[in-house]
Amino acid sequence: MREAREPRNPPARRYNCAGLTLKFNFVFFSVPGLAAAIALGISDVLAKIIIGAHCDVLTMLSFRSVVGFAFMTLWLRLGPAPPTDARIRWVSLGTGVMFAGLTFCLFKAIEANDVATAVLTYFAYPLLTGLAASAAGLERLSWRGATCALVAFFGLAVMIGAHPAGLALAGIAYALGAACCRTGVLIVSRAFLVSADARLTTWYSVIAQLAIFVAVSAATRTWHPPQTDGGWAALVAMSLATTAAILFVFVSTIRIGPFRTALIMNLEPLTAMVLSALTLGELITPLQAAGSGIMLAALVAFQIWK
Repeated sequence: MREAREPRNPPARRYNCAGLTLKFNFVFFSVPGLAAAIALGISDVLAKIIIGAHCDVLTMLSFRSVVGFAFMTLWLRLGPAPPTDARIRWVSLGTGVMFAGLTFCLFKAIEANDVATAVLTYFAYPLLTGLAASAAGLERLSWRGATCALVAFFGLAVMIGAHPAGLALAGIAYALGAACCRTGVLIVSRAFLVSADARLTTWYSVIAQLAIFVAVSAATRTWHPPQTDGGWAALVAMSLATTAAILFVFVSTIRIGPFRTALIMNLEPLTAMVLSALTLGELITPLQAAGSGIMLAALVAFQIWK
């Protein structure tokens, strides 16, 4: 009696191949989100270098908004024309006003304190967004989500309280202000812009930022560009990095969805922390590192369980 031959494609082998394919696809489709988080982390560090070259925040953001407007206009020209209406236009312009406040407050926080502290404090915005959405009735907050939020705020408090040289309270206030602005942007976008084309809403948002920063710069006669070649190089690189991050976030949201994109964006503060230590010498103590780790882990858990 002949022995039964082993099938050419055993089930276990097929399952292993399918698992490897899924893992490869997830990694492949996550690349834009990873690029966006890394680009924003790099731009946070570059902002500190630009400020060190005696360039003020308002000048930096005016230059950046011009680059962003040129990029988004070109992107819209090359792609299919998105549908629009008056409601989308005005809501998007309103979010642009909040985004202008966000970027101004974040870079003022970076100017006042070290990059890691500024960016990690700003990253309280996922917690604030979840709590605000729950209060507004947009989504429910489970007890596990509430617990994760408390743990994340505890980690943030440890990180801030353990700073060896002390911190400028104005910098902490600016970072929390940026977090509140980001919360407003996310809540309004979720309530009114879910079905709108992200390219168009971003373009309107950039127009609002450009108008605000250029108008305020002109009214106050503020134009203090970097005083060194390195500062100019950092300003151009930061403007390109943040502009590229807009594209990467858009592509990532299409490929893997907004939820997974938001999870990946938690790499921004980690990137900023590592790069600021390597390039600026802004080292953190073990206790600060522990607080930062607690906060980032609780943020990920909060976004999964809220």
